[in-house]
Amino acid sequence: MGTEGARALLERAGRLTLQTGNLLNWGCLRKKCPATPGEEVRDCIQKTLTEWSSKIGQDQNQETLEVLECTVAQAIEKINPEERDELKVSAKLFIVGSNSSSIRDAVDLACSALGVAQLDSVIIVPPPVEDGTNLSLEYLQPYWKELENLVQNKKIVAIGTSDLDKTLLEQLYLWAQVKPSSNQVNLASCCVMPPDLTAFAKECDIQLLTHNDPKELLCEASFQEVLQESIQNVRANKWIPLWLLRYSVIVKSRGIIKSKGYIIQAKRNAS
Repeated sequence: MGTEGARALLERAGRLTLQTGNLLNWGCLRKKCPATPGEEVRDCIQKTLTEWSSKIGQDQNQETLEVLECTVAQAIEKINPEERDELKVSAKLFIVGSNSSSIRDAVDLACSALGVAQLDSVIIVPPPVEDGTNLSLEYLQPYWKELENLVQNKKIVAIGTSDLDKTLLEQLYLWAQVKPSSNQVNLASCCVMPPDLTAFAKECDIQLLTHNDPKELLCEASFQEVLQESIQNVRANKWIPLWLLRYSVIVKSRGIIKSKGYIIQAKRNAS
């Protein structure tokens, strides 16, 4: 059945959850070095969809699933409970076309995929603000409250932010019940850490990290394009990505990455 079966399933499902599993288990990706994080995401989505659709059979074609699970079985790798204390499990969550309530879904799915009870740290990237509008504390608050709830429920140990300047980071720090433990800075936009941000972070014990992610790691148009390329004749324009979570599992004592992967959730517009 292949892509025909996959297309039929996508026509009936309401949501799609795509899990790449551990990318270090993918020989084809290990040899290839994507130029940008965006290219890596596209490659991962395409290869996962292609591999998954090739295994769809006649029996599966008859099922109607509200939430469709799209995974590459051989790449899925859960953490051995005996090794958990030796590992740091971190995630960066990009909210694409969804609201703050999706944060719990994303964290729950990441914990389930990795076989852990909690994540050590989560950095949040809210949806991009509209053109001409500045990012504000009011915009961040609902997302941060969701993260705080997950910290209080012991699903996350530490929470952080991305690309906040000193003024906004200070506003968030003063307002928040659970203080940000880190703030990522994109060195493509500033070659040197701003002195005022560095001083405030040091004063409040906030770790400053660097990253090279674009403002939108996965936009709606890009997701639909790669879906169309992977499964022919699918009505890709009906599918909207809700969020994208990138996780990494690091061996604490050696600082090496043991596992890295993506989890993406999208919904189909019925109209």
